[in-house]
Amino acid sequence: MKLKVTVNDVPYVVDVEVAEDAPAGLGQIVIGGSAAAPVVSAAPAAAGGGGNSVAAPLAGSVSRIEVAEGDEVASGQVLLILEAMKMETEITAPKAGKVTKIYVEKGQAIQGGQPLIDVE
Repeated sequence: MKLKVTVNDVPYVVDVEVAEDAPAGLGQIVIGGSAAAPVVSAAPAAAGGGGNSVAAPLAGSVSRIEVAEGDEVASGQVLLILEAMKMETEITAPKAGKVTKIYVEKGQAIQGGQPLIDVE
C-alpha cells in the first residue's frame, strides 16, 4: 500500500506493508475509573482485599491518598492517585460508603489488580 505523507510541507510517498492477520486486541481498558466502571477484584482475599476492594487498574506507584480509614465517601469521589509513566490516574469510589481499610501507602509500587482500598 502506498501512502502520501507531508512533513514540513515536503510530500513523501511511503510504501507500507499490511499484515494479513491482525493481532488479537487487549479488550476493554479502563483508566481512571468511574462510577460506571466495573471494580476489578483480581486478588484473592488472602493477599489482602475483600469483596468490597477497589483494585488497581494498572501497575504504577501511589502518588497521593485522598482519604483515610473511617472516612465516608460518595460514589465517584477520588480515593487515591496512581502514577505510571509520568501520568496520573485517579482511582474513584465505585459506590458511596465508608473506607474500612487502606492496603497501600504513598510511594508504594503496586501491580494491576492489587487491592488498594476497601469501601463498604
